[in-house]
Amino acid sequence: MPDEELHAIRIHLDRILTERGMTLTELSAQVGITVVNLSVLKNGRAKAIRFSTLSRICDVLQCQPGDLITHAPDEPA
Repeated sequence: MPDEELHAIRIHLDRILTERGMTLTELSAQVGITVVNLSVLKNGRAKAIRFSTLSRICDVLQCQPGDLITHAPDEPA
């Protein structure tokens, strides 16, 4: 990955889905976002996320943005 694409943002969607007993497909249906786009986010390959999307995900999962996204500059990507 080129240096300009490296980042220290970590996505914890997989963990939260497990904690909620929910699948990516179920989240997709409730949020109104394709499974493919949620998968890109879940796997840390997303380059951006709209606040409206983040808000819908947080509404459905009953969590805060900080539960989903953290900044970890000391962890390898």
